[in-house]
Amino acid sequence: MSYTIHHNFVIEKSLQEVFEGISNPDHLINWWPLTCKGTPLIGEEYNFFFGEPHNWFGRVVESKPAESFHIKMTRSDPDWDPTTFGFDLKSHDKGTKVAFWHKDWPTSNDHYKHSSFCWALLLKGLKDYLEKGVVIPFEDRA
Repeated sequence: MSYTIHHNFVIEKSLQEVFEGISNPDHLINWWPLTCKGTPLIGEEYNFFFGEPHNWFGRVVESKPAESFHIKMTRSDPDWDPTTFGFDLKSHDKGTKVAFWHKDWPTSNDHYKHSSFCWALLLKGLKDYLEKGVVIPFEDRA
């Protein structure tokens, strides 16, 4: 058995603007990691750096502009390594509906539960960043 985190919400921006916000390292650093490198092409590697010792890597397993972006973690920590997270986007009358998921957690342990809470806070940060230009300082993020 494995576990999955789900969060669905609407961002009042276009599909393309949301796709850029979730896949472009220049935007990712405004709501998630401290620094980030990567290209949103299948097979490419992303580096998500959160400060030592949290220098994590993942591989793009799906990237369809204005539609979906999925990353399979490859080097992070034992709980995250087997996981894949993704964003599936659909047009909505108020902008873009985001279906976020983070699957293949091996256990429903404290880290899984804490990560679900952190994702909720971070995704609110994504929404506020794209809609209002708000950037929460890295040290104040989840």
